[in-house]
Amino acid sequence: MEPDNPLLRILACPLDKGPLVLLGPEDALYNPRLRRRYPILDGIPQLLPSSGVPVSAAEHARITERTGS
Repeated sequence: MEPDNPLLRILACPLDKGPLVLLGPEDALYNPRLRRRYPILDGIPQLLPSSGVPVSAAEHARITERTGS
């Protein structure tokens, strides 16, 4: 998924319905509020609540530093 994809403006976290951040190199979407990462498989975001993977505090700090979220 490309950062300028218009789909990114309408995708939302399935848990808090807030916006998601694209993690380019990891090909995933990230919710910094809940610290959950959702994979993108074959270009399709996996946005089921059970698909979200919790992120550690250290990884969250690394992601927010890189993305500015």
